[in-house]
Amino acid sequence: MPENRFDTSAGPSATGIESLEDLRRHLQWAIEVEHATLPPYLTALYSLDPERNADAAQLIGGVFVEEMIHLALAANLLNAVGGQPRLDAPHLLLPYPRVMPHADPSIELALLPFGQEALKMFLRLEQPAHPGDAAEGDNYETIGQFYDAIEKGLRRLSIELGEDQVFTGDPTRQVAGGPFAHTAGRLSPVTDLSSALAALKEIVEQGEGAARADVWDGDIDLFHPETKAVSHYYRFKELALGRRYQPGDTPESGPTGDVVTVEPAGVRPLRPNPRLDDHPEGSAIRIAQEAFNKTYCKMLQQLEQAFNGNPAMLGISVGTMYAIKGQAQSLMALQDDDALAAGPTFDYVAPEDRG
Repeated sequence: MPENRFDTSAGPSATGIESLEDLRRHLQWAIEVEHATLPPYLTALYSLDPERNADAAQLIGGVFVEEMIHLALAANLLNAVGGQPRLDAPHLLLPYPRVMPHADPSIELALLPFGQEALKMFLRLEQPAHPGDAAEGDNYETIGQFYDAIEKGLRRLSIELGEDQVFTGDPTRQVAGGPFAHTAGRLSPVTDLSSALAALKEIVEQGEGAARADVWDGDIDLFHPETKAVSHYYRFKELALGRRYQPGDTPESGPTGDVVTVEPAGVRPLRPNPRLDDHPEGSAIRIAQEAFNKTYCKMLQQLEQAFNGNPAMLGISVGTMYAIKGQAQSLMALQDDDALAAGPTFDYVAPEDRG
């Protein structure tokens, strides 16, 4: 990334982060930003027949895994500055379609099957900021600008208060791991300004590319080890344009590599933005949707526990993610009366109602 993005100056105080309380609030927002992407990505991923659409399933599956890493890095950042990450809460599962948390209204998320409409949404979500775009701590136009605001706040407070007064969190609450399946990304502990900046850089580069002017995110592509990994924005470009990026390609040139095959007949025709009240109580589809919601919320509960003093729960949550996948695929095998496949609704279920 350019030198000026990680220089040693605090920068102008126009980010909405003037205190440790502000910083913790924004890092909780970061957790919510990362989580808000998961249901749309999972819906598109599970709508794919992984054998007939192996390229698309691989690309979106890798993005999902990296978004989970970003969520955990945001939790590490919040823990490092003495915060308390929250994931098991109703406001994290507002009905779709919805606007990204604290974002410009143009960043709208929906639950859609894989296709050009879903890709258009994902490209807007992962849109890179332009070099020199202002940091935006709220109502942000790009996720990169939001993380710029957090970076500036971290730098300012570290200078004004001293690093030892900013990074007061219990290091035993940090979670670590990787590389994970489908990605060379790693989940690293955050204990000081240097490791905090490294975490922010990992999040931004994997989403929009290095230096905001590059296709690549800096990691090695596990499936094509001779090259670097393509950032999220440009992975979705590969799917939209039907070709892979190869060494020498740029944002201006577009992808000129191997063909990316998408088989429309290998995509389940899901009902967009499904709701529980689309089906009567006791119907097979609604029962399956309710079961999925309970398991998904159980996963959020396990992740919250992992980030709040029980890191071993992170591994347990991975098992729950596999259960979610099985439930989603079983649900999508059911059809509505209009021949559309049923999909998960991602509604919040209170802990006492999860069974």
